[in-house]
Amino acid sequence: DEIPTVVGIFSAFGLVFSVSLFAWICCQRKSSKSNKTPPYKFVHVLKGVDIYPENLNSKKKFGADDKSEAKNKSAMPKNSLHLDLEKRDLNGNFPKTIPKIQSSPDPENLSPKHFAERKKDSVSPDSLKSIASLSSEEKQDKLGTLFFSLEYNFEKKAFVVNIKEARGLPAMDEQSMTSDPYIKMTILPEKKHKVKTRVLRKTLDPAFDETFTFYGIPYSQIQDLTLHFMILSFDRFSRDDVIGEVLIPLAGIELSEGRLLMDREIIKRNVRKSSGRGELLISLCYQSTTNTLTVVVLKARHLPKSDVSGLSDPYVKVNLYHAKKRISKKKTHVKKCTPNAVFNELFVFDIPCEGLDDISIEFLVLDSDRGSRNEVIGRLTLGSSAEGTGGEHWKEICEYPRRQIAKWHMLCDG
Repeated sequence: DEIPTVVGIFSAFGLVFSVSLFAWICCQRKSSKSNKTPPYKFVHVLKGVDIYPENLNSKKKFGADDKSEAKNKSAMPKNSLHLDLEKRDLNGNFPKTIPKIQSSPDPENLSPKHFAERKKDSVSPDSLKSIASLSSEEKQDKLGTLFFSLEYNFEKKAFVVNIKEARGLPAMDEQSMTSDPYIKMTILPEKKHKVKTRVLRKTLDPAFDETFTFYGIPYSQIQDLTLHFMILSFDRFSRDDVIGEVLIPLAGIELSEGRLLMDREIIKRNVRKSSGRGELLISLCYQSTTNTLTVVVLKARHLPKSDVSGLSDPYVKVNLYHAKKRISKKKTHVKKCTPNAVFNELFVFDIPCEGLDDISIEFLVLDSDRGSRNEVIGRLTLGSSAEGTGGEHWKEICEYPRRQIAKWHMLCDG
C-alpha cells in the first residue's frame, strides 16, 4: 500500500513542476517578443516627419482617435515632431514650414558660448578652431561646410545621424551659377548602410534636416565605424558632379551623454592614382551559320579603388551596336567587395546583318551603388575600327568562326 502512495505523491509533484515550468517559458517568450528590436536596417525621417515603425510604440501614428491625439499632444515634449494629416493642401502636400527647433544654427553666429549653453548638444573644439581661423583667401578655395549631428538611442539600440545643412557650396552650373546639391552617406567599412538625401534645387546653402536611424548596430561597435559623406550636384543630362567629401572616423567620439552637434569642412574627393583602370578577360565566338555572336565575360582584375573603403562592387554591362546604334544590351551579376571579380557569364546576340563589319560591342565595368548613380570604373570597345587588342581580337574571330577565342584587355577611362 505504501508504494502506490509514494508513486502518486511523486507524480503529483512532477505534474505541478511541469505545469509551472511551461507557464514560465511562455511568459519569457512573450516578454522577449515585446522587447525584440525591429528587423529594419534604418528609418528615414524627412522634413521632421516621423516614420518610426508601429511596433516600437503601443499606439499607431495614423488614424488615432481625437481623444488619444489630445493626450499624445499634451504628453509629447516640445522638441518632438509629429505629422498632422489635416494640414495638407489640395494637392495632398504639406506646407513648407521649418520648425524653429529643428533649424540649424547660422555658422556666422556660431560661438563657443552658444554651444556651451546647450546641455545635450556639443561640438568638437577642432571644428570651432577651423571656423574661427578662416581667412578671406582661404574661403575662396573652400568647398563649404557640412553640419550634422550624431546620437545613439540606447532604448531602441539605434544609431541616429541627422544631416542638417551645408553652407558655402561652390556653383557647379556655370550658367545659373548655382548647384542642385544632395548628400550620399555610407557607413564604412562594410558599406551595408547606404542612404542619400533629397535633391535641393538651385541653392548653395541647402538645408536638408533629414534624419537616418540605423537599427542593429551595437554601441560597442560604434568606435569601429567611419561615416563617409559625399556631396554631389544633380545633373539631369550627364553624370552628377562631385563637389567634395567628408570622412568622420567615430573612434574617440563619445555618444553616451546625448546628441553631438558637429561641423566639418568639405574637402576635394580623394581620387587614388592607379597604373590603369584594370583588365577584363573576354571570350568571343562568331557563328556564321546561325549569324550569332557568343560573348562570355570571364574575369576582371586589378580594378581601381572607387571609394574610401578601398573596395568596389563591380559588374559588367554589355552593349551591342550596329552602325553606331545600340540594338541590344546585357549585364552580369554584381560581385561584392572585390577588385578581382570572377563572372563566367555567357550572352548570345543575334546579328542583324551578314558578317561583323558594322558590328561593335562595348563593355562597361561599373561599381554598384544603391545610394546614387553607378560609377563607371572602365570601358572597353571591340570592333573592326577598335585599336590595340580590341581590334586584334575582333579580327581573329572574323578569320576563325565557330572558335571560342579569349583575351585580356586593358580598360580605359569611362
